[in-house]
Amino acid sequence: MVGDATTRFFEDLNRRGYEPALAKASGRLRFDLHEGAQTTHWLLEIDRGNLRVSQEDREADTVIGTSPAIFEEVASGRGNGLAAMLRGDMTVTGDPRLVVQVQRIFPGPPTSEGSRRHFRGEAH
Repeated sequence: MVGDATTRFFEDLNRRGYEPALAKASGRLRFDLHEGAQTTHWLLEIDRGNLRVSQEDREADTVIGTSPAIFEEVASGRGNGLAAMLRGDMTVTGDPRLVVQVQRIFPGPPTSEGSRRHFRGEAH
């Protein structure tokens, strides 16, 4: 089951509607959270910074696959997305440029200034 930080993360993006940090980005990014035989999908559609989030299992330019627990850590700022990818705990298929652009909207650790440091793997 997807945790509260994951749901809050995606609901916040959907409520935001527009994200200036993604003004030059367009595409669909699907997050597939696998737990046993069950997969929860979150689809983030970006159109020059305009955001729309749904739980549709639709075709996407980029698909990120991981467990709900790993994504929960990243969505809450307690986990490091880049480190999870390097460990093989998170997979990326499709257009990796979209991942690079979207990394800036993930929260950083509680002690960081801004949201980019933690996903990119920079020191605290």
